[in-house]
Amino acid sequence: MIKIPKSHPRYFSLKTREKLLHAMKKGLVHETGLFAHGRGEAFDYLFGEKTIAIANEAERVAAAALLNAKNPVISVNGNVVALAPDECINLAKCIPAKIEVNLFHRTTDRVKKLVKELEKAGAEEIYGLKADARIPGLDHDRGICDNNGIFSADVILVPLEDGDRCQALKKMGKTVIAIDLNPLSRTAKTADITIVDNVIRAIPNIETWVEKLRDIDKKSVYNIVKSWDNDKMLDDVLLFVSKRLNSL
Repeated sequence: MIKIPKSHPRYFSLKTREKLLHAMKKGLVHETGLFAHGRGEAFDYLFGEKTIAIANEAERVAAAALLNAKNPVISVNGNVVALAPDECINLAKCIPAKIEVNLFHRTTDRVKKLVKELEKAGAEEIYGLKADARIPGLDHDRGICDNNGIFSADVILVPLEDGDRCQALKKMGKTVIAIDLNPLSRTAKTADITIVDNVIRAIPNIETWVEKLRDIDKKSVYNIVKSWDNDKMLDDVLLFVSKRLNSL
């Protein structure tokens, strides 16, 4: 990895790109993951590269949904493991929840590498290798999952999701929490709870809210999720972007 001086105005962004490039060379990230990250980074500019209040509220609701869940699962792909492995593991332990590797460009070798990477970071058990179930209606490899993981989950956190799997999971009756910087995507519009934020910021924020909500009575935590209006939130995000662009 090249040495980037901390004085560089895009230091954090450049370090993030370097992480992804390094992970791609190790076989963790597929080449198309670089395009996906670039798209997300462009949207992040619209929010000032920070967690806006609307996103923070969505992270609170996500934490409540995960605490209410009977079998919560965090679904991760190559980009998520490259950018936020420790954060995902910490959140999973905090809830607690399972972690499963799920890939569009799936090979057994790549899944093994991602599982090993997470184990190296401190994860005790990672799902995804067993591949003994399939999400109905998905012909591509993101439909492949573990029966005791994603397939039987009631609440799934899906950072950097693709829209058709999100729709398929919803059809299975699952509650889907998406982290997506694009408020216009199919994923953002389909998910029960959409967090329009950078995954690097969103996952630690959810963990913070889990800790805050843990000791609140269950009915209050349930009502946080019950009262959530995802469509209104997306409208509010677009209004925020519109106002911000007009002010620049």
